[in-house]
Amino acid sequence: MSRGRSHFIQAFRHAFDGIKGALRRERHMRFHFAAAIVVVILAAWLQVGRMEWLWLLAAITGVWVSELLNTAIERAVDLATTEVHPLAKAAKDTAAGAVLVAAFFAAVVGFIILGPPLWEAIFDWRSS
Repeated sequence: MSRGRSHFIQAFRHAFDGIKGALRRERHMRFHFAAAIVVVILAAWLQVGRMEWLWLLAAITGVWVSELLNTAIERAVDLATTEVHPLAKAAKDTAAGAVLVAAFFAAVVGFIILGPPLWEAIFDWRSS
């Protein structure tokens, strides 16, 4: 294997290690992972269209990326200082705010796309 290819493969391994580590150590990451699975299962069951899938996957990706960046920022701040510092707090709070914005966007996308067909499926099931 060429040296370039081995570095490329190693970079992927490091990236997957980061994702696995966040899933293992971060409660919020596990919550977002479980929510994504529920959304994917619901979307498949409701047979949403291609454009709806793109919006759902973009929302899921946005939440995961922001949660991973939040975790990285928190770890870097924790490494840089053990004392309570206003700048450390601001960095952590801002990163957490990014996750909140992404999660809110994902929830709105989910309600817009999954809400109407889910509502219809529930009432069709109840009237049968």
